[in-house]
Order: sequence, then C-alpha cells, then structure tokens
Amino acid sequence: MTTLASGTDTLTRDALTVLQPGFTGTTAPDWLLRRLGEGLASVGLFGRNIASPGQLAALTAQLRAERDDVLVAIDEEGGDVTRLEVRSGSSFPGNHALGAVDDVELTREVAHELGRRLAACGVNLNWAPSADVNSDPRNPVIGVRSFGADTELAARHTAAYVTGLQSAGVAACTKHFPGHGDTAVDSHHALPRIDVPADVLTDRELTPFRAAIAAGSRAVMSAHILVPALDPDRPATLSRRILTGLLRGELGYDGLIVTDGMEMRAIAGTYGIERGSVLAVAAGADAICVGGGLADDATVRRLRDALVTAVRAGELPEERLAEAADRVRALARWAGMAGHAPEETRGSEIGLHAARRALTVTAAPGLGSPETFEPLTEPPYVAALTPVANIAVGDETPWGIAAELVHLLPGTMTGTFSAEDGKAGNGKGEDGNESDAGAGDSAGRAALQAAGARRIVAVVRDEHRHPWMASALDTLLAARPDTIVVEMGVPQAAPRGALHIATHGAARVCGRAAAEVIAGL
Repeated sequence: MTTLASGTDTLTRDALTVLQPGFTGTTAPDWLLRRLGEGLASVGLFGRNIASPGQLAALTAQLRAERDDVLVAIDEEGGDVTRLEVRSGSSFPGNHALGAVDDVELTREVAHELGRRLAACGVNLNWAPSADVNSDPRNPVIGVRSFGADTELAARHTAAYVTGLQSAGVAACTKHFPGHGDTAVDSHHALPRIDVPADVLTDRELTPFRAAIAAGSRAVMSAHILVPALDPDRPATLSRRILTGLLRGELGYDGLIVTDGMEMRAIAGTYGIERGSVLAVAAGADAICVGGGLADDATVRRLRDALVTAVRAGELPEERLAEAADRVRALARWAGMAGHAPEETRGSEIGLHAARRALTVTAAPGLGSPETFEPLTEPPYVAALTPVANIAVGDETPWGIAAELVHLLPGTMTGTFSAEDGKAGNGKGEDGNESDAGAGDSAGRAALQAAGARRIVAVVRDEHRHPWMASALDTLLAARPDTIVVEMGVPQAAPRGALHIATHGAARVCGRAAAEVIAGL
C-alpha cells in the first residue's frame, strides 16, 4: 500500500478519499499526483483523457506509480456512451441492442470482453451498466442506454452484465438509482421528477437494482432525480431516505454508493457542488463523482474543504465520512485482488456478432419482405438526420452508417441535416430536444437536392422524439419512396421506407451491421 504524505490528518485524508475527480489531458497533472499522495483514492477518466489503449495503459501506470491501490473509474457503457473509442465509435453494441437480442449469455460475454479491455488498460471501476427501465419513450438521456421498457428483461440483463464485467476484474457500478427511465428531462440540464406511486417504483424501477445487488454489483450510482413517493424534498443523491433507508436498509446493499456527476445542473444549479457533496455524503453516498465538466485542483480543494468544514461544524458526522472512506478503500482492495486482464475469448468479433443479431429489418407494405430486398450495388447518398447529442453521449463520437457503407460501396456520399437547416431560430427545450416540425421540411428538401439521382439512405435517431425529423422523413419518402430508413435510436415510431432497419443503438458496430444488410452481405 502506498505511504500517504505525512502531515495529512485523518479527517482531511478521508475527505479526499471520497472524491472521484476528473482532469484534463492524456497524462496525469502534477496536482493530481500530489493529491493521490495526500489521500485521494479515485480518479475518473473521460474521452478527453484517452488517445489509444497504449496511452491509457501508460496513464493508469503513472497513477499507480503514485498510489498503487488507486481506483481508476470510467464511463464505458459501450454502445452510444464510449470513452475507450470516443473518436471512432464503440466496438460493442449498447444495452438496448443487447435487450433486443434478449440472450443473457450474449450480454454476459459482451460485458466480459468489454471488462477485459478495460482491465488490460488498467481501469478497475466502470460506471456501468444502466439498469434504468426506459418506461417513458420521450426520455432524452436514457433511451438506448437502457436494456428496454420491460422490467424483467432489464433485470436479467443487468445481472448478466454485472456478472460478465466483474468476471474480468472490473467493478460494476449499476446506475442510476432508484431509476432514471421514467423521465422526460435530462438531469444534466435540470432536475427531473418522477411522479408515480411507491408500489410502481417497487415493482418497476427497483427490480433491476435488486437483480444487480443479487449479482454482487460492487457499486451503485445514484440519480439526480426527485421522487416524491420516496422523498418529496430532496433528489435521490441527497436523500437519506433513498440512499440509507431504501438502498441500504430495505434492499440490503452494502457496497459503494457513488453519486452521478455533481457538476450536473440538477445538483449544481440548485444546491451548488460543495453543499451538494456534503448533503450527499450525509445521506449515505460514499464517493463523490465530479469532473465531467469540472476537472482541476481548485475543485478538489473546494470539495475537500467543504467536507472537512461540515464535519467540524457538526453538519456531517465524522463517523459517516470515515465510513464512506472505508468503503472506497474496501473496493480498492477488491479491485487489487480481482484485477487482471483475462485472456481474450471471442475478442472483437463478439461486439459485431451481437450488433448483427440485434437488427430488426422490415420491408414496406407491398414491397415484399426483407428476404426479397435487392441489395444496393451502386453507392447511395446517406442523409443523416442528426439530433442534438445529450451530454452523456457527447457530440465528439461519430455515429451513423456512412463510414461503414464507404468500405462496402466505395463512392458513397453523405450529408448531415438538423432541425436548423433552413430554419433560423429553431427552439430547443431544456432537455436538448429540437421541437420545430417545420424545420423538417427544409431539412428533407435539402437532403433531396444534395442526393440528386442517388438512392437515399436516411439515418435517424429517435424519430419519435423529434417532430422535425419525422417531417423530414415525410418529405423524403413522398418524393423518393424507395428510400431506405435506418433508425439508430429507440425504434418507437412505426417502420417506414422501402426497407427499415432498426439497429437499437448508434455504436460503430451497429452501423456496420446495418451497412452489411444494405450492401447484401
């Protein structure tokens, strides 16, 4: 065990231990290494920290040279939310695709291989899987990150994912407790509220978390959501009733409780990150995740000092802070014993295999069946109807099928169209959704003009949530009924187009699987 810097008192060390900060850059800054020596026990990694597997392995080795038992956490769900492959798109389909296949052994294999890659790079805590039941199809932040809208399906695949990930020596962090699926607001932007009776929550939202706990999930992440049936006053992350009473007491969970990012507006915009962090630890959280947008020594110092001050002022029991720090150290001990990079099993092919199985292919009425579809032999025009990306996914990760079709049909051309094409001043709600259906006609006409005589492949993402996108498809299909439609979000809208391909996610392998169908492979 690394010797901590002398002169760091127990209270200050414990306050540092419960923080999980991020940082900028692909090497560890001096301030972070210094804080590791003073007691900081966890570091969070994001896409900005990763350039390649080799660079990531060197970074984690640099951290462990300073503190050998450091927890290195990452937000690597696969599918739409990837940090390992932030610049190329994921080699693994996400939860919704795995739920569409509904083969728990496949889910376990995918999670194991993802965990094996993380372990090989020195990562030992993954903020995944999402156990949320996507019961509100308008949900702007969960969607394809959920295994689906069916509670039992979500439960069995959550358990399989936890088992697979942890069999590779990487701790799972099941999220977002007590369930973020029945929301129409993104907690990155505002505080969502779930107004359903307690018995509905018990039967629906909590079931996947029970399955995760039974599977041995080493960590659980809280959600920044207000659930009046459980606590009418405070969001789950700050609620003792929810974290201590429900999760610890009723569900019997004794692992690490991690908060979602404290810089998210649901907390930062109402309580502030310092006050929010104190309230979260007092409520029962053991680790404070911060760093998605705030990643510097000043933030770490402010949070450390806020916790120490709260203890000295009698607002936060010292025993509670010590208990939280002990749980962080306990998970670090588990990771140290479990940490390894198992031999490759089915390797990279498991992701593409899963993505192929997840496809749902439908032919338009009167145009035969998918089996009679004539694959394209000439390069098409790919019209990507692109919504605003939510913060969890990020807008730096490429998605779609154009890059994959270029390999199969050289000469394929592409264009990107949004709600703002031809429509000045388009309004966006606080959840980031574009709402102006009128913009869709402009986007559709722009795509038709750009395509010329080429066959059109229209790529959408959650058509049912974006009226402008549905309108753009109306325009495209009215003029060109032979258009192929690829839905890379939740396939809630009715299939349409000469051929409709639902991928159940926008990972790179999902695009590859759809491109293979279009090109007849």
